[in-house]
Order: sequence, then C-alpha cells, then structure tokens
Amino acid sequence: MALVDLQNISKQYDTKIVLKDVDFTLLQGQRIAVIGQNGQGKSTLFKVIMRQIEPDSGILAIDKSITIEMLDQNPQFEPTITVKEAIAAVLVELQNAKIEYDEISNRLINEYENQDLLKRHSELCAYLDYHNAWELDTKVDRVVEQLHLKEYEDKLVSLLSGGEQRRVSLAGLLLKKPDILLLDEPTNHLDVYMVEFLEQMLLKENFTLLFISHDRYFIDNIATSTVELDGGALRRFHGGYTQYLEQKEQLLQNLQKEHDDLLDILKREQYWMQHGISARRKRNERRKSEYLQLKETVKTNPAQINKIRLQLQREQRSFNGEKIQNKRKQLFEVNNISKQLGGKVLIKDFTTRILQKDKIAIVGPNGTGKSTLLKIFLETLSLDSGEIKKGDFKIGYFDQHRTMLDNEKNIIETFCPLGGDRVKLSDGRDLHVYGYLKNFLFPREYLDKKIGALSGGEKNRVALALLFTKDIDCLILDEPTNDLDLPTINILEEYLINFQGALIFVSHDRYFVDKIADKLFIFRGEGEIIESMQPYSEYLEIEKELQDLSDYEKEVSTKATTTEPIIKEQKKQTKLTFKEQKEYESLPTIIEEIEQKIEELGICLSNPKCYEQRGIVVVSAELEEVKKEYETKVERYLELEMKVEELKS
Repeated sequence: MALVDLQNISKQYDTKIVLKDVDFTLLQGQRIAVIGQNGQGKSTLFKVIMRQIEPDSGILAIDKSITIEMLDQNPQFEPTITVKEAIAAVLVELQNAKIEYDEISNRLINEYENQDLLKRHSELCAYLDYHNAWELDTKVDRVVEQLHLKEYEDKLVSLLSGGEQRRVSLAGLLLKKPDILLLDEPTNHLDVYMVEFLEQMLLKENFTLLFISHDRYFIDNIATSTVELDGGALRRFHGGYTQYLEQKEQLLQNLQKEHDDLLDILKREQYWMQHGISARRKRNERRKSEYLQLKETVKTNPAQINKIRLQLQREQRSFNGEKIQNKRKQLFEVNNISKQLGGKVLIKDFTTRILQKDKIAIVGPNGTGKSTLLKIFLETLSLDSGEIKKGDFKIGYFDQHRTMLDNEKNIIETFCPLGGDRVKLSDGRDLHVYGYLKNFLFPREYLDKKIGALSGGEKNRVALALLFTKDIDCLILDEPTNDLDLPTINILEEYLINFQGALIFVSHDRYFVDKIADKLFIFRGEGEIIESMQPYSEYLEIEKELQDLSDYEKEVSTKATTTEPIIKEQKKQTKLTFKEQKEYESLPTIIEEIEQKIEELGICLSNPKCYEQRGIVVVSAELEEVKKEYETKVERYLELEMKVEELKS
C-alpha cells in the first residue's frame, strides 16, 4: 500500500534548486536509504514528507490516517523531564490501548454478541499486534538496556550529552513504532552493538522506514532500496549500498555506450553539415537544430560520466589502493600502561608498539575507554602506571568539537593565514586553495564564508581538509565520519589511504574501519584491550558466532536435563525419512526460484512503468506473500539441515 506519493515536487532556496520535479513513492514495509552529498536535498525531502515545509510545486499525497515521526539530529525535550518520564510519555497511547483491550475482553465474557465491542476489540488487537505491545514492559526494558540508558533513567534528559539525548529519542520512537519512521543518521553516537540491536529491531518488527545514513553496512543490512539525490534529481536503486554501487557501475557503462554512440552519430552529422548544407539549407533547418542540440549533449555527457567514474574509483581505491612502502620508524612504545577514571578500570596493563605507517582503529562499546587512550597519546591525560616512550614527531588531531577552527575567520584565512591563495599539503604538493578545497566538495563562493556560518558537516570537512595541509607524522582522529556525507567519506578515505604517516582513530563505522585499518585495538571492557589484524566486521561476526554457540550450548544443556528420560525411551532415528529426504533435496532449488521472484518484484516496485501497469498494490501484496513463503522455506531447510548434522553425529 502506498503511504507516501510525491509527484513532480520542486523546492528552491534563493537561486539554489534543491528538488526538481521529483517523484517518490513509499510503500508499507519498505526501508529506503537516502544518500547524496550534503546540501543536495535529503533533509528537505524529509521536511516535505513531515509537512514542515511546503514544496514550491508538485503534488504531495500522504495517507491522512497514518502517523509519521522523525528522529532529529538535535531532539528537543522538556527541561524538567527524566529519561524514564520521556520514554513513558511516548507509550501512553499503547498503554491505554492495552488497558481498554483488557476491559473489553472482560466485558465480552457476558456481552459476546455486542457487535460494537467485537469491532473495537478487533481494532485494538490489530493495533497491539502491529506495535508488538502485548509484553510492553519487557520490550521497554530490552530497548533501554540495549541502548545503555538504564543508568540514566532517573536523570534529567537536559543534562545528558547530545548523543545520549538522541538515544532517548530513538528508544521512544522504536517503542512507539509510528506507521512511517524517518531517521536522520540514526547510527551516530551508537557503538556497533547498539547498531546491531537497532538493525535487528527494525527488521524483526518490519518498520516502514526512510533514513539518511553514512554507515554503509547499516544501509546494506537494512535498505530494501536506495535513492540518491544529486542536482535536484532523484534516482532510485534496488537494494542496499553494495547493490547501489553495482547498479551505478552499470549506469556508467550505459552512459559511456550512449556517449560513444552519440559520437558516431555526431561524426556522420559533421560530414553532412560540411558537404550538404548549402543546397538543402531551407528544408533542413530542423536537422541543423537537432545537430546543434546533439553537440551540446555530447559536451555535457563526459561531465556526468566522469562524476560517476570518480565516485566509483574513490570507492575502489579505498579497497585496493597501492601503498608506497617506506622505512618505518617507531612512534610510540607502550609498556604496561593502566588508567582508571571515576573508579572504573579503562586500561589495564596494555603493551604495544606503533610504527610510522600503522593504521590503527580503536573500537569497542561506548564507555570502555577508547577516547581515554587517544588523550593519553596526545599527553592531555596522565597514566596511573606504566610508561609511553614517544619519538620526535608531529601529531595532527581531529576531534568531534573541531577545536582547531576559529569561527571568526573565513575559509581562505583558515587555510592561508599568512596571505596568498596557495596551500602546501603534507605530501609535498603545492595547490591553489580553491583547487584543493574543490576536492572536499566546496564551491568557489565558499572561500569568503565565515567558519561560524557553516553547518556541522561543512565544518568537519574544513577541519579534515586542514589536517592534510599540516606537516605531521601521525594523525589522531576521534569519530571522523560523524556528520559527513558519503561522498565526503569517500574523499577522506582516499586521503587516509595515501597518508604516509601513522593513523590512530576511534570509529564505530564498520565499513570505514574495514577499509582503512590494518590493525585493531579492541576494548572489551574492564581494562582489557586486545590487538587484532583481522577486518573489524570479521571479528564482530566471529564474536557473534561464539556468543550464539555459547547460548546454544546452554539451551542444549537445559533441554538435555529436562528431556533425558523421554529420549531414552525413544528409538534412535539414524536418517531422514523418505519424505524428509525428498524435501531436503528439492528445497535449495525452490528457494533459489523464490529469491529470483523476490528480486523481480523488487525491481518492478522501483520502476514506475512496471508497477503502474500491474498495479502497485497488487505487486506490493504479491511481494509480501512471496517473502513469507521464502522465510517459511528457508526455516524448513535449516531445520532439516540441522537434523542431518545431528543424525551424522
């Protein structure tokens, strides 16, 4: 069912066109990622859907019976409300519905033929089902615990940090489950374990979702489709970020082929123009006009093709970029260091060495001491015990507060404090300041803008660009991808890959860590830090598998205790039954066919020509049915596969 339908929506601020004749449809159960450079209209699209701003033109059709709510970057709370009260406030409607349901259930014992009561009872049942609110207290406890809000329950929300306030707001929205949930960078200030919980809840409870995110693994795990806003236009892609890149590559190939075909046509037309125009000028003015238009198209195509190619090359170089091998000197020698803060052990007997070209990600749950280790390296925090031997080298530091920037200076003063218009980069290159800042997506007119007038994301881009103009041997970064859009993150990754010094950074962005880091410092809590050379996502996957195995062993142990007498009385089965064996052999083929069907229906739903021809409601309903069948078949196959393994053992 279409919940939101935008047709030919346009929005302009002064001379800047943000949305131009945009068409967009959101169906029930879809989870759509919105990506694009900052300033390209992502937030504007959200505000149009929320009816916070009116478009300049176009048709906005939103089902009036549904609720739409949004997680803001900076949520607002009453100054006197506690965390517990803030969460309780969003659950009043659900709690009242549960109370009314129980009351009507009791009345129906004696009034079982009352049609009005039966109808209301059915409505409340569907409402509580949709919000999974039958065990609301248990659900609240789980969300509060997983988002690490338990310890703050009795604190005023206004006294919490910005990241903690966002977690309170997110908890309320997850529990309330509006018909459409809009999330603006939901993974900011969440550690990887909170992100995993968020992913599980969004999928399990089948949220209808529109979200902006720079976390590419989150997009891959959650999105049913991805839309890109660029130059006022919206382009839709099937699937998550990986599929977006694959389809973008195909788009590039198609554009290149079209461009090559146009060049062939242009050559033929040029010959005709040179040899035949005199005799046929009057009757061929139209052809001449088409030729000139074609010439303009050929001129503009390379710019579009090069833009897409550059984006894809940045993505590829981040994974495969060759690194120049220099002789590596030792920067830090860390010997048995320990640190406590507020009576909590954060670092205990940690020993390591950091060499010149090391690229180290510091990862782990929030509150375990990651930023503390950065401060120790920066010598802004003393040790309780142990020592760090530091060589003679220069450090560049980027923090989330951007303390290296002066809000009163404009951009050109920031990069050229002694005057002039050129900057020298850490790799020795000498560039014009605009030529350099263009790489960080700043237009020429921004050079005279005051730092204080920039957005948070723009300030981050300035601060990061400034770091690479410094003569430094070691970069220390604290959550560098926060408030950055995906194009800027790709640029940052390219610079970091090519940086010849050491890199030490804290990040919860799994994709970013996998690309950049060649070593991990993993904070496991209670002062324990382990070193690992494996990709972060691989470490997390193994950690999850170990936890699942531990949970499974406990479950098996419990079952063995309670069922042992029954098992002894039963005849042991040594192989699958004939019917089970046939089913086991046929299911993989059936599952593959269903997967193909899901893909075809998904592509149809992203193509207006297809879903308009067949009927968007019909296609959507068919997709939901096929998905249910898929889940049933996969679950049955896994059940049989587990049985086969048990029989073998």
